[in-house]
Amino acid sequence: MKRLSKELKQLLDEGTVLPAHPLALTAERKIDELHQRQLTRYYIESGAGGVAVGVHSTQFEIRDPEINLFSTVLKWASEEVDKAKLDRPFIKIAGICGPTDQAKAEAKIAVDLGYDIGLLSMGGLQGWTEEQILERVKAVAEIIPVFGFYLQPSVGGRIFSYDFWRKFVEIDNVEAIKCASFNRYQTLDVMRAVANSSRRDKISMYTGNDDNIVADLLTEYKFPVNGEIQTVGFKGGLLGHWAVWTNNVVRLLERIKKYRANKTVEEAEALLTLGVQITDVNAALFDPAHDFHGCIPGIHEVLRKQGLLQGRWCLNPKEELSDGQLEEINRVYENYPHLNDDEFVQEFLHKEKQPSQIINY
Repeated sequence: MKRLSKELKQLLDEGTVLPAHPLALTAERKIDELHQRQLTRYYIESGAGGVAVGVHSTQFEIRDPEINLFSTVLKWASEEVDKAKLDRPFIKIAGICGPTDQAKAEAKIAVDLGYDIGLLSMGGLQGWTEEQILERVKAVAEIIPVFGFYLQPSVGGRIFSYDFWRKFVEIDNVEAIKCASFNRYQTLDVMRAVANSSRRDKISMYTGNDDNIVADLLTEYKFPVNGEIQTVGFKGGLLGHWAVWTNNVVRLLERIKKYRANKTVEEAEALLTLGVQITDVNAALFDPAHDFHGCIPGIHEVLRKQGLLQGRWCLNPKEELSDGQLEEINRVYENYPHLNDDEFVQEFLHKEKQPSQIINY
């Protein structure tokens, strides 16, 4: 059983930026190794605390036998992190999905490729009982530390009971949970389960609620437990939204941490206003107006505009921007220039074109 190192556990608990890594493709919808590896380097240089690879943003089709890119994208990202020779902790997260046998096989691949933890999706298991899913979690946790994942039903997830999460958080080697329920009631279930757990101090909560990022990171959840008030909160985020404008995201999380240490009404108001602007951007990128159909092309379009991808192609040719989505992306780009990191990206790409220059991460 692989365990999370003390250094990486501390990183998770302090809170960090974890982008969900996209997939770089050519116009022929073949893997674009140059830009795939460059994206990983961009996240490293942006100051992110890790990357999640093989997740929804990396496109689930990478697992299809005729495409067969799961191991490849994990390997390349791991190699780029190793090459960077970082003097700070950086966590490698592998997306894991499917029935138990598939999930265990993917967990073993991740361990072999040097990954630290597995983001375990519970999507696509609609006919399973909660007990069966918990047994699957235990089986994967025997191989690799588990980053739990509450995925919203509109993109393949399902709703779980409070009792499910109470049992989930007690599983040994579950180290973190990404809550992407996009629902306040369901988010509350997970937070209350953690507060009532004997392992509450061992579970790092991460927001995946792209529609509520800043408010999630500002909120303290307080629950009475055995006559005492227990406080839990989101430490950081593991988000597809954070795959773009990542350097600015790192600065945002630093600002939120400073606020947590020294709270003022003025800063709270400023951050909440900023949070609404970020949600507006997310609506353009993730396309909730069309049931999130254009969420991956939306991420790709921003990276394309910045020069980090050649285009917004997906493995599935039917995955394209929805009607009016490009106009919405252009609108939020114009309305909120303070949210992008275009200048940082241009400096990064300039360095990338100079092979003799060592990039200090």
